[in-house]
Amino acid sequence: MVEELSESRPGYGFLLEEGGEIKGTDPSHRFIIDPLDGTTNFMHAIPHYAISIALERNGELVAGVIYDPSRDEMFRAEKGKGAFLNDRRLRVSIRTDLESSVLSTGIPFKGKPGHAQFLKELHAMSQHVSGIRRYGSAALDLAWLAAGRYDGFWERNLQLWDIAAGIVLIREAGGVVTDMDGGAKIDGRSILSANSEIYDLMKQNLDAVKPGK
Repeated sequence: MVEELSESRPGYGFLLEEGGEIKGTDPSHRFIIDPLDGTTNFMHAIPHYAISIALERNGELVAGVIYDPSRDEMFRAEKGKGAFLNDRRLRVSIRTDLESSVLSTGIPFKGKPGHAQFLKELHAMSQHVSGIRRYGSAALDLAWLAAGRYDGFWERNLQLWDIAAGIVLIREAGGVVTDMDGGAKIDGRSILSANSEIYDLMKQNLDAVKPGK
């Protein structure tokens, strides 16, 4: 993958889940790649995993592609040009109430911190929504949110390669995406995303149990 992208865009750098950062001769551009988001699912023959590639220009995410090989679904977006699933334009959900919403999140796995905080957040959200799903691929969670399948998403302790392409998809599909404190610069430590109405309701509930409260 790196070799093919380097051939088409010589000089671009890379940030990789497998391999770390590779500096390019063009410091203004880098690809951010997770070659297999949902590795545990893949290893257990659970058909829910994806390839995620984002392009960053001068520190800004400007394009993203998430490919689901199990369903042959290609989610793609470019800043200012919209988000698409194959050839269909994507928009986030239009729901405005939590009670009918289905959210997605991730559970901290072995070796990761934050279990106690996650349980507080899960309790705060679960009593207000129609359902909460955890399928094990943050990239696909964000792609499905951009497609209107989910109504909201939150998670902590991710990496930028997990979410970079999804961030572009959400923004181009009309959604809101920030860190869980409402900040626009998202590095993976936390992420919160939905349409504007559901975002506000989710943030209100999550703020009530955020660390330090």
